[in-house]
Amino acid sequence: MRFVLASASPARLAVLRAAGIEPSVVVSGVDEDAVAAELRDPSHEDVVVALAGAKARAVAGTLPESGPSVVVGCDSMLSIGGDLVGKPGTPEIARERWSAMAGKTGELLTGHAVLRREHGEIVAEASGTRTTVVRFGEPDDAELDAYLATGEPLAVAGAFTLDGLGGWFVEGIDGDPSSVIGISLPLTRELLRRVGVSVTELWTPPTS
Repeated sequence: MRFVLASASPARLAVLRAAGIEPSVVVSGVDEDAVAAELRDPSHEDVVVALAGAKARAVAGTLPESGPSVVVGCDSMLSIGGDLVGKPGTPEIARERWSAMAGKTGELLTGHAVLRREHGEIVAEASGTRTTVVRFGEPDDAELDAYLATGEPLAVAGAFTLDGLGGWFVEGIDGDPSSVIGISLPLTRELLRRVGVSVTELWTPPTS
């Protein structure tokens, strides 16, 4: 059974490798703004699940027919102050986000979609979300300037990481740490089980 990660995220790849899975990485190229724009009055959870599903389906359609596979799509966004925010993209937006987040709490939402393919056809699918509360610290001006200058917060949901430099400015979390990093191991295991795959079947055998 081939495990296909429909994401370019190095953090997600690192989580899976540390947990015994060596996935094939295929990037979807999905227009996330277009997918979100098609949703009608969605909840925050609806948005991340829809984006994860769109990525998984886009990748599933590009795979060769030979051999069974599971395709896992992921999307993460931060819900804070009633807003749902993704990657800031620019230092200016990242600075605004941190001004709003510092000393407060937010909810990191991770949506996953798992598709099982047999003989080139999708035979089962499952999706879901995980919500983890994140308690942000209060970086001073010099710390924030230095963090923004690294470029790290520009390309990650909510303008922070837990497993990188941003971890210095996270006071704590309530929930699943792997979900905050980008791929929830408990949720992925549950969704794999729902499409008839045990996660233990996907573990990479140890090398001698």
